Amino acid sequence: MVISRFKEEQAKEVSDLIRTTIRISNTKDYPLELMEQLIESETPEHVIERASWTHFYVAQDEGRIVGCGAIGPYWGKEDESSLFTIFVLPEYQGKGIGRSIIETLENDMFFLRAKRIEIPASITGVPFYLKMGYHYKNGITTPDEEHLIRMEKNR
Repeated sequence: MVISRFKEEQAKEVSDLIRTTIRISNTKDYPLELMEQLIESETPEHVIERASWTHFYVAQDEGRIVGCGAIGPYWGKEDESSLFTIFVLPEYQGKGIGRSIIETLENDMFFLRAKRIEIPASITGVPFYLKMGYHYKNGITTPDEEHLIRMEKNR
C-alpha cells in the first residue's frame, strides 16, 4: 500500500470511494435518507474543492484508491487543525489502512504546527478515532445538529 498526495485526476475515484463507503458502512448508524443526501454532495468537484485548502492524501493498493484523508486549518487558525474526509473502502477496513492514513496526517505540517486537532466524526468512525488517541470534545458523546460527534487531540 502506498499513501500519496491527491491529484485532481483522482477526484472521480475518490468520490466513488467515499460514496461507496458511506452507503455500506455509515448506513448502519444513520438513516438511509440522510446518507443519500450526503452521497449526493460527495461529488468529484467537492473532493477537488476540499483538496484546494487541505492536504489531501489517498491510499492505494496496486494502483486502486482504497482510502483517503485530509488535514487542514481549523477555521483558518495557525495553531489548530482539523481532519476531514477519512474513508477506507469497507473490504479494506480493519487492515491497518485507516491507521496508516492517520499516521500520515499526523506527520503533516498542519498537524505538527497545531496544539489541537479536531475531527468532525461520524458515529461510525468514533471507535476508530478513540483507538487512535482522540477523545470527545468537551466530553460530549452525542451527535450535534450536523449529526457529527466532535472529537479532538491536544498536543
